[in-house]
Amino acid sequence: MKELSREDRPREKLLQHGVAALGDNELVALVIGQGSRHRGGALTVANDLLASCGGVHGLARCAPDDLSRVPGIGRARSAQIVAAVELGRRTLVRGPSARVLLNDARAAAIYLLPRFGSRPVEQFGIVLLDSKHRVTRTTILSTGSLNSSVVEPRDVYREATLGGAAGIVAFHNHPSGDPTPSPDDVALTRRLAAAGELLGIELVDHVILGDLRYYSLKESGHL
Repeated sequence: MKELSREDRPREKLLQHGVAALGDNELVALVIGQGSRHRGGALTVANDLLASCGGVHGLARCAPDDLSRVPGIGRARSAQIVAAVELGRRTLVRGPSARVLLNDARAAAIYLLPRFGSRPVEQFGIVLLDSKHRVTRTTILSTGSLNSSVVEPRDVYREATLGGAAGIVAFHNHPSGDPTPSPDDVALTRRLAAAGELLGIELVDHVILGDLRYYSLKESGHL
């Protein structure tokens, strides 16, 4: 970043004007630290990276191998970027001692989106709830591909039974960012609801997570 005047360098700009004064590329450049001999300064590499990922929000869906393919981003820098994204994600998550109440779909989405939205592959999990719909544990049951994960009702309710849950919120993410359910999502929801009724464990909702949006199967009338 030596080609920039001192006051325009991201680090100095941050210290003088605050972090809000920096653009996305400048923040990424600070995480990267320095540029590449072949690509130029850190800002140039940061611009290439953001273009490759589809903007700063796309970074949350990129795995280290994806990032390392960008010229000037090797394995070490890709790890730095993924770690920075995950750290930011965790700042949005409540502390483990908080007993979160999931009494509607919006509350479930607020709890789940920072944790499991914008993942590069599909994951299916459940939130175990006590009799007052307070969170006792959250568990990922299946990690799949870019567009599918495999889970069966027996896997879901085995975990719920072992955890002593009175109810559960099932959830999975769509790596595409679009939370609209597929016919398979609707069919699975109905199977889960039927199995839960037999076992006496309430399926409170099945929430599909996009990037910044969610879809509640309960709100939409499928439960």
